[in-house]
Amino acid sequence: MEREKAKQVLEAVLFAMGEAVELSRLAGVIEEEKEVTRELLTEMKEQYRSEERGMDIIELDGAYQMCTRAELYDYLIKIAKNPRKYVLTDSVLETLSIIAYKQPVTKMEIEKIRGVSSDFAVNKLIEYHLVTELGRLNAPGRPLLFGTTEEFLRSFGVRSLDELPELKSEQLAEFQQQAEEEAQLKLDI
Repeated sequence: MEREKAKQVLEAVLFAMGEAVELSRLAGVIEEEKEVTRELLTEMKEQYRSEERGMDIIELDGAYQMCTRAELYDYLIKIAKNPRKYVLTDSVLETLSIIAYKQPVTKMEIEKIRGVSSDFAVNKLIEYHLVTELGRLNAPGRPLLFGTTEEFLRSFGVRSLDELPELKSEQLAEFQQQAEEEAQLKLDI
């Protein structure tokens, strides 16, 4: 298939799908190797930027999605009837951090780290499509396993979990000490 025709097909597929599509599926559609398909997508992305178009193509964990350029998002809010703004409270954000770094993780593991029940926080994260159920742990009671979603990657502007900041052992010790102090304060009250 001619390169320009392949780009048209890729653009049409990404536009119509509205969600991230794996590179292998895109390559299959245009009957090209994955590396050639990746080159075409990179060319399209550069073309969108150089022409200052309203669309962009982003990579999310080996899949590609067409979306609005981030700097134009405020204009979408003006036209949307009820734009959803998610408010991540400290407890929800803390739970999300644990899931992002420890996934797949059970609610019991989250609660062990946090020291408090995490039902509300996990349910909110599922409602916001930032977290999903990944299956069940092969252990007594078969607890649910949780992990992050593509929406998480999009929302936090990272292409894969590998781009999350690395936690150093000193930071972990400090976080643990803060959690213990907070738990002690709650006991004293």
